Parts: sequence; C-alpha cells; structure tokens
Amino acid sequence: MIFAGLAVLLISLASVPASFVYGEAELDTYIVFLQKPEGLSTLADGDLESWYSTFLPDTTLASSSSTTRLVHTYRNVVTGFAAKLTKGEVKAMEKKDGFISAQREKMYSLHTTRTPAFLGLQLNNGLWNGSNNGKGVIIGVLDTGVTPNHPSFNDLHMPSPPAKWRGKCQLPKCNKKLIGARNLVGDTYATDDEGHGTHTSSTAAGSPVQASAFGQASGVAYGMAPLAHIAMYKVCSEEGCPGGSILAGIDAAVADGVDVLSLSLGGASSRFPEDPIAVGAFGAIQKGVFVSCSAGNAGPASASSANEAPWILTVGASTIDRKIKATVLLGNKAGYDGQSLFQDKKFRHRLLPLVYAGANGRAASRFCAPGSLNKSVKGKIVLCERGGEIARIGKGQEVKDNGGAAMILMNDQPNGFDTLADAHVLPASHVGFVAGEAIKAYLNSTKSPKATILFSGTIFGNPNAPQVASFSSRGPSLASPGILKPDIIGPGVNILAAWSVSVDNITNPPFNMISGTSMSCPHLSGIAALLKNAHPDWSPAAIKSAMMTTTYLSNLGRTKPILNEQLQPANLFDMGAGHVNPVLAADPGLVYDLQPNDYIPYLCGLGYKDSEISGLIQRKAHCGNVTIPEAQLNYPSFSIRLGSTPLTYSRTVTNVGRANSVYVAKVVLPRGVNVKVHPERIVFNRLKQKATFTVTFTSKGFSAETYSQGFLYWLTKGYVVRSPIAVISA
Repeated sequence: MIFAGLAVLLISLASVPASFVYGEAELDTYIVFLQKPEGLSTLADGDLESWYSTFLPDTTLASSSSTTRLVHTYRNVVTGFAAKLTKGEVKAMEKKDGFISAQREKMYSLHTTRTPAFLGLQLNNGLWNGSNNGKGVIIGVLDTGVTPNHPSFNDLHMPSPPAKWRGKCQLPKCNKKLIGARNLVGDTYATDDEGHGTHTSSTAAGSPVQASAFGQASGVAYGMAPLAHIAMYKVCSEEGCPGGSILAGIDAAVADGVDVLSLSLGGASSRFPEDPIAVGAFGAIQKGVFVSCSAGNAGPASASSANEAPWILTVGASTIDRKIKATVLLGNKAGYDGQSLFQDKKFRHRLLPLVYAGANGRAASRFCAPGSLNKSVKGKIVLCERGGEIARIGKGQEVKDNGGAAMILMNDQPNGFDTLADAHVLPASHVGFVAGEAIKAYLNSTKSPKATILFSGTIFGNPNAPQVASFSSRGPSLASPGILKPDIIGPGVNILAAWSVSVDNITNPPFNMISGTSMSCPHLSGIAALLKNAHPDWSPAAIKSAMMTTTYLSNLGRTKPILNEQLQPANLFDMGAGHVNPVLAADPGLVYDLQPNDYIPYLCGLGYKDSEISGLIQRKAHCGNVTIPEAQLNYPSFSIRLGSTPLTYSRTVTNVGRANSVYVAKVVLPRGVNVKVHPERIVFNRLKQKATFTVTFTSKGFSAETYSQGFLYWLTKGYVVRSPIAVISA
C-alpha cells in the first residue's frame, strides 16, 4: 500500500555522528526495506510508525534519547525506513515478518541560455506554445538546495500551484514559481550553499532573466519549461548525497504531488533492489511521475553509466554550438583554439616564456597538482595536463600561486578534442589533446619557447555541435545489458544558469557556466514537463518513448553524424537513441508504452528474488514462469547479445498520431546481422490503437564482430519513428 499525501518524518540526528560506536559495536546507517504483512495494508500514519518501531531495538525508540537513531521513514514510494544500526541489530531484524532486506547506506555524488534556441524552442511558437510553456506542471528537483531570491525563480506571470500540491516550504519564502522546498539532510532551510541545485532547477524551469558570466554568453536565460513550478528537495550536502536522504526526497516529492522528478546525481552500477534511486523511481512511476536522471561523468570509459533502470530516463551530455574562445598563439605563429570563460581584458597579448609543468618528470607537476610547482614559473605561461584527479580550475590556482602569468590546459588522449569553458582564476585556454601534443613538440623544438593567449569571447555556430561530451558516461549497461543505456543525450557542456553566489564579483544576479550530465538531466526534465502539459494522459514510459524515437543523429548542418570526443562517429553506447529533439517529441506518431506491472516479468528475468521484487512493487510478487528476457521489454530501443542462434523479440506500439494511418517498416541493418520485421506494414484506424510486431535477429557473419548497430524505422507521411539497435557478441 502506498500512502499518498503523507509527509516523510525527519528526526534530527545532530547528536549521532555518521559513524557512531554504540557499546562495543559500530553504528552505520542502513536502509531497511519491508513488506507489510496481509491485514496491515491500510495502516494509518501513526500505526505505520508503530509497526516500523517493532523492527528497532527498544533503545532506539525514545525520542528524548541522545542516541535516537531513526533517520527517515518512507511511506509513498517504498515501505521501510533508514536508521543507525549495528550489524547484530540488522541480523536480528531478518527474522521478523515483513523484513525484505537492509542495505548499508551509500553516498552518491553530483553529476556535475543558449539551449532553448539550440533545441528549437521559440517564444510563443511551436512546443512552448503548444505546451503552454509547461504551465501547471510541477518539477521536483533533488539536489543541493536552491537560492530562493534569485530572479530565475521570480513568479511574474506564474499561475498559482495546482490544487493537488501538498508540499512544504523550508525556505524564508516560497512563491508561485518556487512553490516548495524540503531539507532531507538537516533541519535548517533548504538553501543552496554550493550552487549546483540552483543551476539545475533554473535549467529545468527558470523564469526568463538577463544572464551572463564574466561578460560572456549574454542574453535572456529561460528554463526548458518556463511556466512550470519548481519544488526543491535538498538531499546533498558538502559530504555528498546519502542514499537514505535521496529515497526520502523521492518519497516526499511523490506525496507532495510533483509530476516530474529530476536527479542530477548517482553512483556506481548496482542491483536495482539495492539502489535507492532505482527503488524510489519505481515507486514514483507507479504514481505516474516521470523520472529523469543523469548518466554520470565517468566517460569516455565503456560500461560506466549510472541510473540504468529502464523506468528511468538516463541522460548523457552533449555540446551546444557556443564556445567561449581562447586561442593559444605560439612563437612559431601556430595557433590552437581553446576555451575559457574568464577572458582577461587586462592580459596583454604579447609573447611570454612558455614552460611545460611536467618537464621535471614528476606526475604531480605535469598535472599542476597543489604544491607541485615553484617560483620558477613566475611570469611564464605554463602548460598543464588534464587529469590526476585535480580540478581544472585548481590547476590554474597552483600556477597563479607560484606567479605564473597564464595557463594552457591540455587534454589527455581519452578526452580528445573536448574542451570546456571554465571560470579560471588566471588567463587560460583549455585545448584538445592533439593541440597539446603540438604545443609540447614546439616546446622541444626551440631553446626559448614563447606563447600568448588571444581572447575572442562568445562564438556561435560550432559546426560539430552537438557532440558527445568526453565525460558523459557510456553503455553498455552492467545492471541490465539488454537495455540500451544511456537513453538519450542533451545539452550538458558550458551551460549558463543561475548560481548561488557571484563567480566574477561583478555579475548580479549571479550565473555560472558549468558542465556535466548534471546539466543535461534538467534539460530533459524540463522537456518532459512540456510533454506532460501537452499530453496529460501520457504515461512516463510514453513520454520517454516520444523523446527517444524522435531524436536527431547528425550535427546542426545535417552534414555529418553526431561525433564523440575523438571527432569520430558516436555509437549507440555513447549517445543512446540520439540527441533530444523536443519539437518532434511533442508529436511522435507512435509510442512504446509500458505500465508498472510490465516490468515484473523483466525483473524476474534478471534473476531477482520474489522478495526483492516485492520490495520494489510494494506487494507480493511470485515469478514462477512469469519471466521474459531483458530485450523483450517493450522498450523504444534494442540492445542484444547475438550468437549463432536467431533471437526474436516482440514490441507493441500505440498510435498517438493520426487516426487513419499506415506505417511501413524500414531497417538499417547492423553490420553482419539480418533483421526481419513481421508484419512489415501496420494499419491504424483510430487513436490509441495498439499493434504488435516481432523482430528477428540472425547472424550473417556477426561472429567476426564485437559490436554493430542499426535502426528500425516505422514510416508514414509526416512521421518517422526510429528505434536504435545495438548488437554485441554473445
């Protein structure tokens, strides 16, 4: 039973540290998943609390005790609680009726204006007009808090919140834009000390406001859904994002009445029943709430994606067509374009001595790690290498602290040509790997190498955009290889949005330009809000399908495919279904729909225990023979392992386009694979009509391949419905 409308109980634990020795045993925070026994399905709020208390040792129950250990209780998306417990206490719990599992809490991390125009969103036109700019939709953001007085959250022209809204305001003041906030990691206001939550929430649904940072990228900044409401759930602090708090945030948001959840955070791949984000998200979609999560910033490494559950939209990051140009000019007159948000107008464009930080052979020096340089760099331009787990801006700080005049930051080989416009602390240019190697070669070719940096400001029209960001996490999925992840990519590089404090001590109100899948996720969350307004009867899976089947696969000029950080064509594990196209997503023609119960055979097929699935769906589950392969799930994409035996999967599409329409199948074959679709023609005579087809994959020499990709199209006049096909060897 899900107790909609009830709030999450948060008990202050100021007296209990994160790791606390209780007697001879150490206390850790555990998330305890329960299944209510039959007869207890209609427990009232207080009765539910009482039932939870039966799982805890008597010493944890007195609220006046200095050792109160209950952290969160959950009622809406999952049954259970988080508490400070010893291993022995958890072991004793396992014998109690209703106990499913207890997971030690993990710490999750953040996945840290131009974009509406870049995405084709236009004021009073197209999707913004057709969706009323997201009017009436509530986006719940789980993050570091929010800066409530920022003009990106002004409520001019905003309607009142919908009558269903039941949230709280743990801020000095809320309004019709920022309608609520809760702090799940403390007992103070849900204000933002870090800037991240302010940035993500304004990206999703910020009000229009004049914006710039360091005088660059000037213009009017809009959120993706400028008339949607925002509710902030502070689940992260300086220490990170505790899993129990994340689950409490999702639980509270669903009770409060949000329509879309946006989570720009995550952790390593894990089993779905043990992942609080996956567990909470499943409870949310059972209530009709769309969930969008960042894929992570562990790219370009393969199989690095976070948030892999198929009921989550997993969002990778891509570039936009704007650069903040900073060109390195060498003494031999060779020039290499890079980027920097800080464009120092006082920097004299004269040639200065150029040195390589790693010339002494020490790894710490080449990465410009803190304490690795000395005053020998004074007055010189220093070439530093990206990496070494040193923040990019931190490298510049080391150069500046030792009197360096400027910094050239060069990529390592994996990051290729991907550069970022950071708010550096001194004149700087971030260049790609090839440019960096050329600068190194120049350094070794002369006894007196020199260089300067030429700042050109904001430049539009990058022909390679969108390009997959090097940091964007990649597939295949480890938790479920039969589901293609990430699902989609969206703008996540050099994104200008609201910030909590001024980064240049000039711009007011404060904005900042940062990069990460943290930035791409709220773009998709805002677009989901637009689609929710335009199609209030669509399920979360239908909204997701509409986005995934209408993406584009080429650059802005439509002259070349979307590229990766090496300027090579991106594959499906880089970009999922492709780059979001919100205008087409509003009218996709067909959708691949899923209801929550449809995931049960899929979860059984993954080999999860009945009790684990029961914890996810909040009622008893019994797999028995109710099981399907992963790739059989009615998903808008295909990810298959192919050997010598042919594989056949079915899909069902729902007509949301024209009542009378005929769709014809077309297949772009993966290399070495034959694909047969039956039937090849689907006829619809009404809206919401469903049709089922099968797809058979057969190897034609694929054994010599390790990866191949193709596409399945359903075509009719005015509609192109595309599903990506990723094939790896079995």
